[in-house]
Amino acid sequence: MRITPAQIRAARGLLDISQQELADLSKVSLRTIVQVERGSKPASESIAQVLKLSLEVAGIEFIPENGGGAGVRLSQRSAGA
Repeated sequence: MRITPAQIRAARGLLDISQQELADLSKVSLRTIVQVERGSKPASESIAQVLKLSLEVAGIEFIPENGGGAGVRLSQRSAGA
């Protein structure tokens, strides 16, 4: 599943993290994250995958387009977590 700039912005919003914090988590440059989120530079497949995985580890679940549009939500944690 390819993630969109809107999903990245929404994921950061749900996690309440800045672009710099996402850069630190993912080891992707702040400049690249800014450009990808603006849509001024499409993310390469490898950058998109790193961002997706970093956000998933931080607690995001990406929702594929299913007639209602692609989205994000916080992952459900187990009762013990």
